[in-house]
Amino acid sequence: MKQILIRADDLGYSEGVNYGIAKSVKDGLIKSVGIMTNMPMAEHGLKLLEGIDVCFGQHTNICVGKPLTDPKLIPSLVQENGEFKSSKTFREAKEDFIVFEEVILEIEAQLKRFIELVGEPPHYFEGHAVASDNFFKGLEFVAEKHGLKYSGMSFGEVPIKIGKTKVYMHMDSMKPNYDPFKSLKKMIENSHDDGCDMFVCHPGYLDKFILENSSLTIPRPMEVDMVCNPITKKFIKENGVKLVTYDDL
Repeated sequence: MKQILIRADDLGYSEGVNYGIAKSVKDGLIKSVGIMTNMPMAEHGLKLLEGIDVCFGQHTNICVGKPLTDPKLIPSLVQENGEFKSSKTFREAKEDFIVFEEVILEIEAQLKRFIELVGEPPHYFEGHAVASDNFFKGLEFVAEKHGLKYSGMSFGEVPIKIGKTKVYMHMDSMKPNYDPFKSLKKMIENSHDDGCDMFVCHPGYLDKFILENSSLTIPRPMEVDMVCNPITKKFIKENGVKLVTYDDL
């Protein structure tokens, strides 16, 4: 039987995103949800999912909003106003300017906040939007220190190891002419027998904050519709797909 994990990132990003994720969980196929614990709307998002069986992870964020650490202690991560440097700043940098010791402070602060909000450690542990070696090293360090299930990043035919399982990651939402159902269908039809295929998505509705702060917009409500669509559910059932969460890895 094919094993497929469909993950939703960005709970807490904004009110609109929270409502879209909540619908994707309640009416759709999402069972693993990553929380941006530094964001003011994180608690709102969790309240929308209160009492529902969800595999919550920490979607560690260092590129939007304010840090949970005193900005004076993490100068490599923040702007002069004390907010995080943007993802664009990280992408356009010619070298990795993140200081390892500083990013650990913020990762652990967000972990502490996660436990305060959820009441338990995250079921998985990964990072949002920033492809930095020092960020990844920091995430791995903190995950190992606290015995957490680290979910690294690798797209294509190179799997990552999560628990004892080979996981093949797929995320097409930033590609032109993105069709969520076609992408999920292609992934399932070409799934791997030696592990689990993961579809990373960002379901949500659009609000002013997202339009002003995220480069990912239109795909969000498209993904809400896709994971809740009876056609998608029928396709998964007919193709003998077992939907799993990080707890199964």
